Amino acid sequence: MAREYLKKATLTSTSDAADVRDTVQSILDDIEKGGDKAAMEYAAKFDRYDGNVVLTAEEIKAAGALVPDRLKEDIQFAHDNVRRFAEAQKSTLQDIELEVVPGLVAGQKAIPINAAGCYVPGGRYSHIASAIMTVTTARVAGCGSIVVASPPRPKVGIAPAIVYAAHICGADTILALGGVQGVAAMTFGLFDLPKANILVGPGNQFVAEAKRILFGRVGIDMFAGPTDSLILADKSADAEIVAADLVGQAEHGYNSPVWLVTDDRPLADDVMRMVPELIADLPEVNRQNAEAAWRDYAEVILCADREEMAATSDEYAPEHLTVQAEDLDWWRDRLTCYGSLFLGEETTVAFGDKATGTNHVLPTSGAASYTGGLSVHKFMKIVTWQRATREGSRPVAEATARISRLEGMEGHARTADIRLAKYFPGVNFDLSADG
Repeated sequence: MAREYLKKATLTSTSDAADVRDTVQSILDDIEKGGDKAAMEYAAKFDRYDGNVVLTAEEIKAAGALVPDRLKEDIQFAHDNVRRFAEAQKSTLQDIELEVVPGLVAGQKAIPINAAGCYVPGGRYSHIASAIMTVTTARVAGCGSIVVASPPRPKVGIAPAIVYAAHICGADTILALGGVQGVAAMTFGLFDLPKANILVGPGNQFVAEAKRILFGRVGIDMFAGPTDSLILADKSADAEIVAADLVGQAEHGYNSPVWLVTDDRPLADDVMRMVPELIADLPEVNRQNAEAAWRDYAEVILCADREEMAATSDEYAPEHLTVQAEDLDWWRDRLTCYGSLFLGEETTVAFGDKATGTNHVLPTSGAASYTGGLSVHKFMKIVTWQRATREGSRPVAEATARISRLEGMEGHARTADIRLAKYFPGVNFDLSADG
């Protein structure tokens, strides 16, 4: 049978892109022209904050004193897991060299990016885990400068737990700046900081658009939209757990899509009955987000079998993909498009978001069809080098001269000619394009 939509989204996770783009471009232009003063004016306007922008060592220490010991232990636990996973990722990057032909050696070298700018959301929710995920990974990569920007709250400043997490994970500087002004400060090197070479971390549509506009001038982790999650579940799944996991992801925001793909109609019916009940039991701010996300963006799709389920999932290319079904190895081997995969009910997206060690900065809006999430590799430049003896350069020079002439690039060809003439005087080479 063709897949059947038991619940179909009425909206898609797109924003008023043109309006956002114009607003963000205007702010970036103002801050680039006006520097520190302009950034602080926008902080006063949007963050409603007039405190110290660059946190001092004393302010960082004072923030840490406000964090309960149990939470400090949890942050350290998550940091250790993320660090170990990032270290294992880094170990897969090796400098190499290869003698391509006798006398010609080419190589690869992994070089850490010098300056990283990490944005840590702190508006509706205090994203402690985002500080852990971004800063720890940049530090393991070996970045020379790591700056964190996070929105302060009026008359309060950045949430103490975010400050503490950023500090213990290795941030060199913490800025009390949110939104576009925070991104701009890191990019333009305001407040006597190094200009960021890469911007990473989640944020709202204004932060995402700022990163989009600045891409090319700086690197970014990815173009990010609203977070999304898909669950693949068969008849063996626990409907209450499936429903709870959908609700847990829907609370991210009013436009955060959640999808259930199943081949079992009774399970789908049970989940659709339970989700509104679980949403109604949430605190008000969480409930409002989850209600809107479930109403407008959620889908429940009934498929004929697991192959059709897998194909549907790959088509959606979700940021988070959970499998609550039999034969987990089959699903792991079959699925190809996702940001992060959660196999079995014993793990869930929230585990990966907070503490398992895999990174939670992941591709959204179908981008998982062509890219993965944030990793230590994003903070590394893979560059190449080469060296040759004169004999080793001979066959390469001959081939280069002929290929260049065939392409019509005579200047290129002559850089090969001059070397052949110098290194092998008296040798008659046929370097014409049709030679």
